[in-house]
Amino acid sequence: MRHKNDLGKDPVRSLVFRLAIPTMIAQFVNVLYSIVDRIYIGNIPLVGDQALAGAGVCGPIVTLLSSFGTLVGLGGSILMAMKMGEGNKEEAKRILGNSFCMLIGLSVLLTIGFLLMKERLLLWFGASETTFPYADTYLTIYTAGTFFALMAVGMNYFITCQGFAAMGMVSVLIGAVSNIALDPVFIFVLDMGVAGAAVATVISQFLSCLFILCFLFSKKPHIRIGFGHYSLRLMRKIAFIGLSPFLILATDSVMVITMNTVLQRFGGPVEGDQLITCATIVQSFFQLIASPLCGITGGTQAILSYNYGAKQTDRVLAAEKWILCLCFGFTAIMTVLSWTVPHLFAQLFTSDPTIIQLAVWGIHVYIFAMIPVCTQYTFVDGFTAVGRTKTALFLSMFRKTDYCLLTILLPMFWGAKATFYAEPIADIVATIMSTTAFLLIFKRHLARRQLEW
Repeated sequence: MRHKNDLGKDPVRSLVFRLAIPTMIAQFVNVLYSIVDRIYIGNIPLVGDQALAGAGVCGPIVTLLSSFGTLVGLGGSILMAMKMGEGNKEEAKRILGNSFCMLIGLSVLLTIGFLLMKERLLLWFGASETTFPYADTYLTIYTAGTFFALMAVGMNYFITCQGFAAMGMVSVLIGAVSNIALDPVFIFVLDMGVAGAAVATVISQFLSCLFILCFLFSKKPHIRIGFGHYSLRLMRKIAFIGLSPFLILATDSVMVITMNTVLQRFGGPVEGDQLITCATIVQSFFQLIASPLCGITGGTQAILSYNYGAKQTDRVLAAEKWILCLCFGFTAIMTVLSWTVPHLFAQLFTSDPTIIQLAVWGIHVYIFAMIPVCTQYTFVDGFTAVGRTKTALFLSMFRKTDYCLLTILLPMFWGAKATFYAEPIADIVATIMSTTAFLLIFKRHLARRQLEW
């Protein structure tokens, strides 16, 4: 098996596929963390639907926690790939060491902060009197394992950016497969319910984290974790580059929070919980598309950053073309599945025919514009990879602001179910905006890089 890819010399098309496919698979499997939890939780006898709604409330908080791993991991790995492209391995090693230190500090602060604020956060994020106990149990245990979650997410980027895409995929598979195996043991055999799902997830993240750190401390990668040479200035630079993808992920939580709150308010006590359960299923299907899509565009950022650092801008453009083609192909396949087998997916979570019918309808609506919006994913991550973080952030925030406004406004006129239409409308607008920005800005930015000494 070939583990190492030459980011500066290998043919661009095959390089894109060799980095994109493992990271796409890794993200597809990674999203099973939450989906498998939800499937098992939804099938807990007597309280499954209420427990599933509680887990759905926790979803945006879990995403918010993980996004801090992306802040450091993606920011540091992009900067490190650029330095590797320039041939500056000592600076690349310093970046890795500072990123590792940042993740340790963040995990301590976030664990303390979220445990102190969890009750208030859950109520803000749409927990009702019925769903709060389940959400509180899950979040308390999950937050206790923040260190493993952040390390597993953040440090994996430093494996992929060195060309070891297969090893990055293995690290994710270890966690996901462990989670799938442990969930039924803790939830049903040990009769721990929602608490069991959280415990299984934390153990799985620990195993993934252990594999990643063992690899990065070993002699296999070109750049290994080292200690010393810490710099607040360098840490600020890492955070600045990672700020755009961090905000992009963190605001995903805001989108889910907004939707849950609106559904609870306009749906009322009974229909509100039912619609949140439906939304949890719909968003789980959406994650099966969006997470692998992020895997394709995120996993190939190392190609763009390395060649941008090496001033091989023709390879940057060629890579963007093949990344976009791969994204189109993947979203087309998943869109077909969304129209042919959504009922089978919904039945994994619940046996309630009303919720299944709602979920099928919601999937059809939510996924409607997924093929065109893959341009947004490709171009936003492309801008980030070449240092245009402000452009990437603007494009992403524009889409998410549209989504939140539509989520609030649509149900005022057409009822709670109209909330689901916010996603496809925002996606269509985002496609137009991101494509226009790419055509006007990207090549000019690369041309300026060619002229730099």
